[in-house]
Amino acid sequence: MNEPLIDCHAHFLHAFCGRSDWQDVNAARFRAGEKIGVTCHVASMLGTYGFMSPTYFPSPDDVTAGNDAMLAMCRGEGKRVRMMVTVNPNHTGHALEEIERCVAAGAIGVKLLASRRADDRLLDPVCTLAAMHGLPVLHHIWQHRRREWPNQEISDGADLARLAARHPKVIFILAHIGGGGDYAHTFHALRDSPNIHPDLSGSGVDRGMLDDAIKAVGARRLLWGSDVTMCTGLAKLRALETTGLLSADDMKDIRWRNAARIFRAGSFDGAA
Repeated sequence: MNEPLIDCHAHFLHAFCGRSDWQDVNAARFRAGEKIGVTCHVASMLGTYGFMSPTYFPSPDDVTAGNDAMLAMCRGEGKRVRMMVTVNPNHTGHALEEIERCVAAGAIGVKLLASRRADDRLLDPVCTLAAMHGLPVLHHIWQHRRREWPNQEISDGADLARLAARHPKVIFILAHIGGGGDYAHTFHALRDSPNIHPDLSGSGVDRGMLDDAIKAVGARRLLWGSDVTMCTGLAKLRALETTGLLSADDMKDIRWRNAARIFRAGSFDGAA
């Protein structure tokens, strides 16, 4: 299939992430993307990935370092990479400054980690600014939060739905329906939140997951993504082609047209 393919949930590494093989990992992602047919990686770098401050609670300096590296990658890679600016809402002033700085340099979205529960009022300033700039917000989600987990403030679809109701002008990307927990709970929680678009990334590839997603929210609200594991992104792509539930137009929507709709006009010029 020669249709464009936009990966709406991608990550790359950088020199301050604590891994000596970071360049090899990035190169492998690009090679895998080319084989799969990815025409654009919409990516973020998560501070220093826990090397110099906690992964889900990155310090302002670490956030800036990751965003600087992401900006540099965008400049170097041209049309095949777009940036989501990572922020830690616990540092409100810095988060807003980073959004303004990175949007001026070409960022097209905002990435929120498990730094604060999705329905926390501390996220409101970030979402208000995202609305002003027309930026989708990708929020890390655990599919059905039954208990607390160490070193993170996890959120599930119901938490994100409450945030989305407070910010109806913002498009929210619900991260990785295959990322753990009960995705059936997620579909029920966001069914009536039209400004939430689930992405299909994550390591889970359960039979029936994609069928249920299509039935619950429809093809026009689903986004293809791979997160960290390109192999499971490929598995879901192949599974979509065999569900029997999708028309050719539906496949185009999930592969790239939904992304082109929710991001600002021109975000993928030359890439999709």
